[in-house]
Parts: sequence; structure tokens; C-alpha cells
Amino acid sequence: MTPPAPVSALTIAGSDSGGGAGIQADLKAFAAHRVHGLSAIAALTAQNTRGVTAVHVPPLDFLHAQIEACFADFDIHAVKLGMLANAEVIELVASALERHRPTHVVLDPVMVATSGARLLEDSALRAMRERLLPLATLLTPNIPEAELLLGRTISSADDAENAAAALLDLGAGAVLLKGGHLHEGPRVIDRYFDGVSHEEFIHARLPVDAHGTGCTLASAIAAQLCQGLSLPNACEAAIDYVARGLQGGYYPGRSEVLVIDHFGAARPA
Repeated sequence: MTPPAPVSALTIAGSDSGGGAGIQADLKAFAAHRVHGLSAIAALTAQNTRGVTAVHVPPLDFLHAQIEACFADFDIHAVKLGMLANAEVIELVASALERHRPTHVVLDPVMVATSGARLLEDSALRAMRERLLPLATLLTPNIPEAELLLGRTISSADDAENAAAALLDLGAGAVLLKGGHLHEGPRVIDRYFDGVSHEEFIHARLPVDAHGTGCTLASAIAAQLCQGLSLPNACEAAIDYVARGLQGGYYPGRSEVLVIDHFGAARPA
């Protein structure tokens, strides 16, 4: 007897040759949550724990072929979006989402490098706002990304509260504003807002320089949505997952950048 097909999650994002972030982190998170992971590679990066040395964006028709192959054969319950390098890629992905209408879209708007350098041109930022945000079930920006999307500074808890509501007005179904870049003492506060529910998820700030946390959080939320959790509960469970992964993290490279322990995080004490 053929076993029932598992629910699948698709990541459309950039590949990390160092294995700590991007599609590699997404697939680890999907597997740790027992969700079948699919991928469409929107960018190839040469990187390690020390940084990115090169980026290659595949031809648009090849990205299109990857996405269509996945939707043609799998029950895709959630799509996680990560690094989309330019306006043309964003337009293609938005058109694919409009055609296939997956149940959930988790958008991690990768726009600012760890160094603080901006990764998107103005046209791509505009396409992100106008084409992708209205298709997102959940938007998961960090503070610098939220500042770019809104065109204003976020430097306090009040700013963050107002920003979450303003991001919702841009068209996303819900917003999880990550608080790691905001200095609020020895804790990190991630703020969830969907126009009705308003939640704060609080964790101790860990004294580590970590790699792939944003990718992992968004993909873990997508996996939790595949398992049937509500949006606020999926966010809370995924934040807890990332916290456990950081606590058990390790240093695979020669830098002092920590990589998340996905499978240790999947087995809470």
C-alpha cells in the first residue's frame, strides 16, 4: 500500500555554498519539522562563514522551470521566499505565486547584508513593495529591512510598534518584525501584528554572531504552517526553534560565526 504523500514546502531563495544560510538552511529546517522540502534556486552565492565573495543569478527561464516543476508534482502548502536579487526575478516569482496561489507565502525580504550594505536596487525594492508584499501571508523583516521598506528610521520600541502596523498597510497579511537589531537590553523582542492580534515574543539575547537565523526562522514558520499551526502559534514555535538551534550551535568554519544546529533544535529538552 502506498503511504500518503507528505505535505511539501517550497523555498525560492539563494543558495549558500557554506551551508549555513539560504536554501541549505531552509531545507534543513523543513526536514527537522518533517516537511518535504523543495527548492527553486534564485541566486547562487560563493560564501562561507566569513562572507560572500560572488553572486550568480541564473537565467529567468531556468528559475521559471524550477518553480513550475515543483508545482506540477507536489502538494505545496507553503512557499518561503528569500534572496531575490533583482526586479526581474521578483516579477517572475510574483507571477508564479499569482498562478499557483499556495496556501501560505512567508516572505523574508533579504535586502541588507550583515555588514549593513544594501543588496537591492531601487527598482527591486519597488517591485518587492508593489508585487510581493500583497501576496505574502507573513512578512518577516529585520529592523534594517523594515527601515528600507518604510523609508524611515526605527530606533525605539515605539518606532517598532508603529512600523509593524505600517508594514501591514503595505499589503502583507501579517508582519513579524524581528527585534535583533533593536537595542532593548538583554532581550530580543520579535513583534507580531496582523491587524487583530498583537503578540510579543521575547528571548534572551545570546552573545554570539550567528549565520542564517533569518532564513531559518522564515522556513521554520513555513514548516509550522504546513503542520497546521495558526500564524501566531507558528511564529512562536519557530522563534523557539531558532533559539534552541542557537543554544546548540556550532562553528564549522574558521571564523567566529556560529551556525544553527537544526536537528538538535528539533528535539527540545
